[in-house]
Amino acid sequence: MTTEIHKAGTADGWHGVITPGGDFPPEAGRYHLYVGLFCPFAHRVNLLRYIKGLTSIISLSVVGPYPKGDDKGWPGWKFPASDTEYEGATVDHLFGSEYLHEVYFKADKEYKGRYSVPLLWDKKTGGIVCNESAEMLRWLPTAFNSLIPEEKARIDLYPSPLRSQIDEVSEWMQKDFNMGVYKAGFATTQEGYDAGVVPVFAALNKLEEIIASNGGPFILGKQMTELDVRAFATVIRFDVVYVQHFKCNLGMVRWDYPVTSNWLKRMYWKVEGCKESTDFRHIKENYTKSHAGINPHAITPMGPYPNIDEGFEEDFSKLRVGKIKLPAVLEYQSKV
Repeated sequence: MTTEIHKAGTADGWHGVITPGGDFPPEAGRYHLYVGLFCPFAHRVNLLRYIKGLTSIISLSVVGPYPKGDDKGWPGWKFPASDTEYEGATVDHLFGSEYLHEVYFKADKEYKGRYSVPLLWDKKTGGIVCNESAEMLRWLPTAFNSLIPEEKARIDLYPSPLRSQIDEVSEWMQKDFNMGVYKAGFATTQEGYDAGVVPVFAALNKLEEIIASNGGPFILGKQMTELDVRAFATVIRFDVVYVQHFKCNLGMVRWDYPVTSNWLKRMYWKVEGCKESTDFRHIKENYTKSHAGINPHAITPMGPYPNIDEGFEEDFSKLRVGKIKLPAVLEYQSKV
């Protein structure tokens, strides 16, 4: 190994990169991805497998959506005993592990961090490549271009002309939206919740405006970018869990954000991998059955119904631009 990708015996994650000529070169069948279908951050990476045509190149194991473990994450995500025990979840196809933490300890017996998904494993070296979704979101789309068909290799989610916009939007999207729902949802005081929920809807207001101003069908216009992958994993969960479970109930995407709702439906029904990588049962049951402090009786609501509406408008100019007009939201939005 020519570069250190993890500080052994610490809570540090793994920061390897698959790249030609590097420690982890692109090879079909060499790498194995561990995900949870409930997790938006793992969803990003799994969605990339589909978009870039990597499902036959990177194999997959899927942990169950619950139980989660204690507040410190122990023993963590569990694999089902068989591939039929919980639909969509799988056994650990590499090692037959009962818990994901066993895979982490194979890479570092003294690891002190969380046993999170996604986790990308290298079968050849017998270690972890990376467990940081934001890093994989950036390099995975080009990592296997030499091995995939030209039409898939041409898909560039970080194109040079749009990079400054992608970087600018990614900063507030990650802070206020992707992580913002968790800040609101896990708040333990009224003040913490009030401070957490406002940025979420300021970000949704901003996202609605950006998609509308660029005319769709993607966030920055005609070309899909990593922003669409980053946003999809959070927006697809918004109405079904974040509104009720995380109390992000100032509005719903399907009713209050016509443009973002249309973008979401078009992504889900038209972009390869969006529907295939989304499992609403895993999503709903994970949040509602693994957060005892929020939902002590682990009751999973039936709604909303349907999980996502069918049909979308190709002409985004015909859509009303929505907004949550709560003064605190508008004030925060003005600073984004």
